[in-house]
Amino acid sequence: MNPTIGILALQGDVREHALALEASGAFAVPVRRERELDSIDGLVIPGGESTTIDKLLRAFDLFEPLRAKIRAGLPVYGSCAGMILLADRVLGGIDGQRTLGGMDITVRRNAFGRQVDSFETDLTIEGVLGAPVHAVFIRAPWVEEVGPRAEVLSAVSGGPAAGRIVAVRQGSLLATSFHPEVTGDTRVHRLFVDIVRDALSEHAPSL
Repeated sequence: MNPTIGILALQGDVREHALALEASGAFAVPVRRERELDSIDGLVIPGGESTTIDKLLRAFDLFEPLRAKIRAGLPVYGSCAGMILLADRVLGGIDGQRTLGGMDITVRRNAFGRQVDSFETDLTIEGVLGAPVHAVFIRAPWVEEVGPRAEVLSAVSGGPAAGRIVAVRQGSLLATSFHPEVTGDTRVHRLFVDIVRDALSEHAPSL
């Protein structure tokens, strides 16, 4: 089964995510209009500037339709700014900033960029087999609190950011603080493609 996964193409590494998704067995398509949400099995929200993406979602009349799709069970993976947009609660946001929500987490915006500096490290991620994943953090958020509905998949193991939560999952929603699309390692995208496949199987009609 090769699911069709959209990439929110308003800002961020759209091409890089598309290449990683295609390498992981999915069809990747850009999403900029509400009608395009009806033809996808899952969605990636790339990094960028979360406040800008929030404004663009509203400018393109995508905010409410996408939020409704998430609440209806659309699988979504958010990286960096995408993590912020999937969080129910945000620390360090600007006045009027909204999120799509869906994940029972509290995210601190620009946490690494302002407090620890952008950096790279290796992470062990639950659900990702093999060697640790090399993670690139660019003015990234981290997860300050995780509610009972969400689960922690990875935290930084050393250095000044030790213990900071950087990958979480809640059902068919996945979020990371880092940018896996820039390293050539597709295992995080493969994890998301598997999540999408599982969601499709759950909703497939019985024969």
